[in-house]
Amino acid sequence: MKTQTYPDFFSSQLCIFLAALIPFICMPQAQAEEKQYGSVEERRLESTLVQERENMKKEREQLVLREKELKTLEQGVDKKLAELDGKIEELRVLQKKIEALLRKKTLAEKKKTESLAKIYEKMTPVKAAQALSGVDEKLATSLLESMKVKSAAKILDQISRQKAATLSTEYSTLQIE
Repeated sequence: MKTQTYPDFFSSQLCIFLAALIPFICMPQAQAEEKQYGSVEERRLESTLVQERENMKKEREQLVLREKELKTLEQGVDKKLAELDGKIEELRVLQKKIEALLRKKTLAEKKKTESLAKIYEKMTPVKAAQALSGVDEKLATSLLESMKVKSAAKILDQISRQKAATLSTEYSTLQIE
C-alpha cells in the first residue's frame, strides 16, 4: 500500500465529504421543506397552527388599519370641535354686542319717554287726556309712569273710565323685558 502524503490524504477526505453532501445540496426545495410527521394528528395540528398564525396576522393588519382610521376620525372630530369652539366664541362676542346695543336702545327710549312725559305734564289735563287716548296703551302707561303723581292723576281724571281702568291695570302689572 502506498502511503499518502498529507495533501493527498486531505483531498481524498474532502472528496468523500463532498460526495456525502451532494444529495442534500441537490435535493429539491419542496422535499427539503417538507417535514416528517409521526402521525396524522401532528400534521393536522401543524396545519391548524399555521392557519391560526395566518388568521392572527390578518387580524393584526386589520387592527392596524382600523387604528389608523380611528386616528383619522379623531383628528377630524378634534378639528370640528375646534371650529365649533371658535363659532361659539364668535357668538358670545356678538351676543355681548347685541346686549350692549339693546341697553343703549332701552336707555334712549326711556329718555325719549321721559321727555315726552314732561311735554304732556305741561299740557292742560284735558288736552293731555285727549292725546293719551289715541296712544298705544304701553306707551301711555310709560308716559304716566314718568310723570309726577299729581299730573298723572289729573290726566287720568279726564280720560274715559274704561281707558283709565285699562291704563291702571297695565300700570300695575309687572312688565319683564
